[in-house]
Amino acid sequence: MNNLSNRVPDFFGNESESGDILWQYVQSMHPETVAQLSKPSASAIQVIERNITGLLGTLPPENFAIGITTSREHLGRLLASAIISGYFLHNAEQRMAFEKSWQLLSETNSETNSSSEDESEDS
Repeated sequence: MNNLSNRVPDFFGNESESGDILWQYVQSMHPETVAQLSKPSASAIQVIERNITGLLGTLPPENFAIGITTSREHLGRLLASAIISGYFLHNAEQRMAFEKSWQLLSETNSETNSSSEDESEDS
């Protein structure tokens, strides 16, 4: 008798294959690169801290004895939310850096093209 519960439906086939390709790519990366990608920036940490503080409350600890009680499930959800926020912020930072690089490259190319045109007009 075959165990069909472990079988992945065909419509998930491409997703599974792309996941394997991504996993192989991550495994092929140099450990220093993985460490750099895994380290959040200071600004991302600040945003996540503000988010968690907003969720938990902002009473000043010097004036109040604050204790937070929660279930394991809710704490897990809070952690998952922080992790997802971190990934989102990391992607946003990468996009911002890419757009800045692209803008710089565009400006450099337009300056190069205009100086080339000026030289050809002088000839």
